[in-house]
Amino acid sequence: MKKRFSLLLVILLAASMILAACGDGKDNGDEGSGDSGKTEQYLRVNIKTEPFSLHPGLANDSTSGSVLRNTFEGLTRIGLNGEPENAMAEDIQVSEDGTVYTFTLRDAKWSNGDPVIAQDFEYAWKWALDPANESQYAYQLYYLKNGAAANEGKVSLDEVGVKAIDEKTLEVTLEQPTPYFLELTAFYTYLPVNSKIAEANPDWYKNAGEDYVSNGPFKMASWEHRTKIELVKNDQYWDKDNVKLEKIDMHMIDDENTELSMFQKGELDWAGAPFSALPTDAIPQLKKDGDLNIKPIAGVYWYKFNTEVEPFNNVKIRKAFSYAINRQAITDNILQAGQIPAMAAVPPSMFQENEDGYYKDNNLEEAKKLLQEGLEELGYKDVSELPTITISYNTSEAHQKIAQAIQDMWRKNLGVETELENEEWAVYIEKLHNGDFMIGRMGWLGDFNDPINFLELFREKDGGNNDTRWENAEFKQLLLDSQEERDPDVRMQMLKQAEEIFIDEMPVAPIYFYTNAWLQPDNLKDVAISGLGDVQLKWAYFE
Repeated sequence: MKKRFSLLLVILLAASMILAACGDGKDNGDEGSGDSGKTEQYLRVNIKTEPFSLHPGLANDSTSGSVLRNTFEGLTRIGLNGEPENAMAEDIQVSEDGTVYTFTLRDAKWSNGDPVIAQDFEYAWKWALDPANESQYAYQLYYLKNGAAANEGKVSLDEVGVKAIDEKTLEVTLEQPTPYFLELTAFYTYLPVNSKIAEANPDWYKNAGEDYVSNGPFKMASWEHRTKIELVKNDQYWDKDNVKLEKIDMHMIDDENTELSMFQKGELDWAGAPFSALPTDAIPQLKKDGDLNIKPIAGVYWYKFNTEVEPFNNVKIRKAFSYAINRQAITDNILQAGQIPAMAAVPPSMFQENEDGYYKDNNLEEAKKLLQEGLEELGYKDVSELPTITISYNTSEAHQKIAQAIQDMWRKNLGVETELENEEWAVYIEKLHNGDFMIGRMGWLGDFNDPINFLELFREKDGGNNDTRWENAEFKQLLLDSQEERDPDVRMQMLKQAEEIFIDEMPVAPIYFYTNAWLQPDNLKDVAISGLGDVQLKWAYFE
């Protein structure tokens, strides 16, 4: 996921796993009523900031995803073993050619008691594809027959390959066979929406209340904007007997040091990724104390260039700025949690050779050469004539430190002065989507386990998450052709060729591949984090 992500986490992690007994031994306490000695099933985490949107069709970041994955449920869900399993779908049949899926829904209810019906999925998917709704993640539904054409206004939404045959049967027709489609149906853009509620109240998702209904293991009890979201166990959930937590508080504390302090005082039950982040200055001591958990994740942190704004409309200038970054210094001296310097776009877990990347880190000789050539092509005598270069980032200690380090590198290595600009997350991401930036930091965590997910962001110039406004016809065609290729080895080679084009044109400057770093109490069990870094609390409990 901007991933999304999104998008907000500084030290991100993963490996298909279930987080269990690791941490500082802080116990949640036996706080049951009377003398039963029963451990209270009440989890307190920090999601750092207000979610971008809690509408499944509008969400496009990891913070929103952390809430939606625990309050909603799709046709499938990523299980404890990291593989997709049946969720709202009780049975799934696939045609011989792999293009038609027939989902039979189980008996399930929304949190208000309404039945979950096939029309709720059809409504939600078509709503996200409707260009009037401006869903940043509409392209995730392009796998559906006519999905892209409908989103581009070329055909009617009625022609999209999703149809409720009856209340229990959903028929989905794809453009071409998609081996990872059952992973996609677990992703939040594919979640259902209560069509009856949404049609009656288009603003149903903006506040807690009787109209904010969900179909997952938890439901929203309250939403104090910019302060806290309170979730409680959903007594209407079909699998409620396997849900042990009774309450979850999701705080919005935009300061890593405060979060760590609250954890150490027993006021939070988790500190760090994937919900938030740990202060980078605390990492060495936490590692020394043996309290820190670190795991790799399929995610990349990069700087996006606005390729429609001078001087970053010039590929040589983009390359010069990227080559003049010392990534190893950033991972060793700022982050300190095992991150891998990134000179590629796709994580090494998908393309192993990307641990080395396409070019030399901190290649100052080539950077200076390219800078001079780029300046001449743009008609500048020297760097003093460049427009003011601004590095934008959302508020975070680590983002700030990285930006300051890169600002210093560009000053020393290229003689370029830059300004720093930070904004609160919701404001920041809106500015990026509107093209109101020159260089903007962002992270991307995989939405599903395939390299195309890191490349398809940039397939269309006006694609939902392509803030760079870059487009390349050959790159685009390789991605399209790869989706029709049946030979998996040939397909991977096509995606590798697409990545080579992407890196050669440098619309982003990759900085590092993520790890997650976090603290948790010993008695918190079965917090499930996939290899993509998304978190589920359905099975979590305090021992």
